[in-house]
Amino acid sequence: MRECVFCQIVRRESPAYIVYEDDSTIAFKDINPQAPVHILVIPKRHIRTLLDIQSSDEPLLGHLFSVANTVAREHGIAQRGFRLVMNCGLESGQSVWHIHLHVLGGRKMGWPPG
Repeated sequence: MRECVFCQIVRRESPAYIVYEDDSTIAFKDINPQAPVHILVIPKRHIRTLLDIQSSDEPLLGHLFSVANTVAREHGIAQRGFRLVMNCGLESGQSVWHIHLHVLGGRKMGWPPG
């Protein structure tokens, strides 16, 4: 999608502080961090919401979680703990219509979230 900011990041048309990339996934620092470490892990292929995921996307979703683990280790938050968040729809707080996994850490998290 041309207008999707995450697709623009994948195509290098918008800037991002990229911390990880492979053939199917890219991870970059959130521009509005909610924790000392706040990294977004996205598929390079545009998928609008979790509701648009097909069964054929299951390996890709598993890979997103694997990348989140790698990012957490590389940024020193794996041992103390980190939170993974994926929003779906307006009421959840989804603001970019391209699925993305938030990796948050570096501080104690409260519960319940939101």
